[in-house]
Amino acid sequence: MYRIRIIGAGSIGNHLAHAARTRGWQVVLTDIDPAALERARDVIYPGRYGAWDDAIELASTAGTMGDDADVVFIGTPPDTHVDLALQTIESASPRAIVIEKPLCGPDLSGCARLAEAARRDGLFVGVGYNHVLGRNTEEAERILATGALGGIVTLSARTREHWGGILKAHPWLSGPADSYLGYWRRGGGAAGEHSHAINLWQHFAHAVGAGRVVEVSATLDIVDDGTTEYDRLCFLSLKTEEGLVGDVIQDVVTDPPEKSMRIQGTNGFLEWRVNLEPGVDSVTSGTGAGAPEVLRLPKTRADDFIAEIRHLEDVLEGRVNGSPIALERGLATMMVIAAAFRSHATGRRVGIDWTAGYRPEALN
Repeated sequence: MYRIRIIGAGSIGNHLAHAARTRGWQVVLTDIDPAALERARDVIYPGRYGAWDDAIELASTAGTMGDDADVVFIGTPPDTHVDLALQTIESASPRAIVIEKPLCGPDLSGCARLAEAARRDGLFVGVGYNHVLGRNTEEAERILATGALGGIVTLSARTREHWGGILKAHPWLSGPADSYLGYWRRGGGAAGEHSHAINLWQHFAHAVGAGRVVEVSATLDIVDDGTTEYDRLCFLSLKTEEGLVGDVIQDVVTDPPEKSMRIQGTNGFLEWRVNLEPGVDSVTSGTGAGAPEVLRLPKTRADDFIAEIRHLEDVLEGRVNGSPIALERGLATMMVIAAAFRSHATGRRVGIDWTAGYRPEALN
């Protein structure tokens, strides 16, 4: 039986606690705020899953930082992630650390230190872009591997979702000003909070052999109302090491939401979707003049996190060679986010020099 210690008893912390319990894991759910632990026990968890699970231990974050665990999950605001991960590496000996997305704010503070610490200790560190672990991603990869689409011409990814859905999952917040969501420097806004699309674009760029992103051109629509400051629209053009060009759109205004990925080849196309309709993800593909094939894949929200826990079991048991949620993938997504803000500020295309490490100096 594995043991997970979760730092942060908000929405994501509850999702991971439930997912781990479905796999029989021991769970310690922690927070710096006793009221957050009470809310998890009395409101969030029973509201989603029918009843509180008494097997879940509730504890103070400060009092458990050095405690043993196979996995430590960090589900706090993005601007606290790296420091908490480094503290965990220094004070405990977990077999794995998983950090909720986005990894940090676009200043990349501490990223190089975290990468070095993980490498030094031989520690698996992951970042929670769990859409790359879903059944629709697995099916899309299977289709791509057949070569039926021919040469890949372009990729397009979308995470367009009004953040009313996020706030509904966090009813204790009155709006984005009450958390990191309303502040792009803290990892909020469209570029950070909805960075699943950037990460998914990069995932499939790797899958088709196009390499890493080396050029970013961005246009952001930034709201500054004197209190909050965030990008509500994020439009990116990307180019990889192998010359593949494509685009990403992320926003916090679209309702109903769209979470999609389109891969266009010389012989056909593939479209990946979350929530084609309620409770159904999909992969649609077509070649030539024939009718497109639609794979409908039933899924609940809980399934996203159960897939993440199952993947961690595979990591812990040595069945994974090159995890799609590994730290280097999450760091690569942060480099694109940082480049996007640099591009928007300067009005020019920004290059990423991967030999310079995970630092602002790598952006040119």
